[in-house]
Amino acid sequence: MNAPSIIIVGGGVIGLSSAYQLARRGVTRVTLLEKDAVGAGASSRAGGIITGHLWSKTGIEARKISLRLYQELSEQLRPYGYQYQAAGCLNLFSPEEWLERKKLLPLYRECKLPYEILDAAEIHKRWSLLTPADDMTGLFDPLGGYSEPDDYIPALAQHCRALGVDIREGATVTEFVKERERIIGLIADGELLAADQVICCVHSWTNRLLAEVGVQLPMKSFVHQRYLTAPLEKTPPLPAVNANPYEVYLRPAKDNRILVGGETADRPEQETAALAFDMNELRAPRGFSNSLRGKVQSLMPAIAQYPFQEERVGLIAFSMDGEPILGVVPEAPGLLVGTAFHSGGFAYNPVAGKLLADLATEGETELDIVAFSPDRFSPTAADAYRNTKLRQKQAFSRRH
Repeated sequence: MNAPSIIIVGGGVIGLSSAYQLARRGVTRVTLLEKDAVGAGASSRAGGIITGHLWSKTGIEARKISLRLYQELSEQLRPYGYQYQAAGCLNLFSPEEWLERKKLLPLYRECKLPYEILDAAEIHKRWSLLTPADDMTGLFDPLGGYSEPDDYIPALAQHCRALGVDIREGATVTEFVKERERIIGLIADGELLAADQVICCVHSWTNRLLAEVGVQLPMKSFVHQRYLTAPLEKTPPLPAVNANPYEVYLRPAKDNRILVGGETADRPEQETAALAFDMNELRAPRGFSNSLRGKVQSLMPAIAQYPFQEERVGLIAFSMDGEPILGVVPEAPGLLVGTAFHSGGFAYNPVAGKLLADLATEGETELDIVAFSPDRFSPTAADAYRNTKLRQKQAFSRRH
């Protein structure tokens, strides 16, 4: 009997993590197809921040697994130059936002998720570069931190290849192949590739591909910008920071820099990407970087001395309810999907890969992921959501 064949479509961090998880459990015929170079899409443009302080029990339990797996990956990928940065993650809230967030503290305790509540003075005392407004509240996640995409992506790809994964770059998938309603393979660059299971991890291209099997998910994409400053004199003593009241996030970065990111609240959603779409075509609005600098300087005045030197623009994807979409596609047996990880693709990728590998090999997962299921949406509500044009500020504002 032939060993099962599994094809992964999409070479970002979700696809790479799925390949890693499949290979390490002994699946010998794993092929990953990427239309560009691995990580060339949203993954290389990500902030790379992770925190367990989410808003649902499923999300929290998933992030706990991700945090554990990041520690494992640090050991596995160290020879390739990757190290998880366990700097902690500080989540900032305005008074109104804090009234809502503190309702989740009992859930955090139930899930054994550690946290510290800090006022503005305590934040400044611990991290002197940060000067939040007096009425801000910080929720510190000591287990959080970040990964450098430019280290993590090539390291994970190299390790996957060492484990026997066949990674094919420059391979464009145009359709799935069905037999008796089951997916039995796909067409890539005109070639039929047979598979027992197909895992689709193509981010903002998801609905373009799923249209081939008559499936459309309620998800939307929005533009995201991130910048690197000029080097500081030494490594900035900072955690990763999600600063929603300032409409920014920031963290330390390689070579003593600071990474700063933010979105454009009034920018309309990005139309579903054509298969040939390249994220290098995206541009930040004129004047956006100066506006973002002004916002981050309100929180960290010292950053005024260090101009932005690098800009990367990409896409983030949100589902209708703000939770990821991960699981078997009911209308197409043999096809699994992992997408719509809001701005937290890097945070979810280790556990997303594990869950998709579990489903592909065992048909079930250790974590109850009904809340992530592709078929959780009402068809009427999903159609209405897809047909409504939104600006980013009208979508869920959820970071990492």
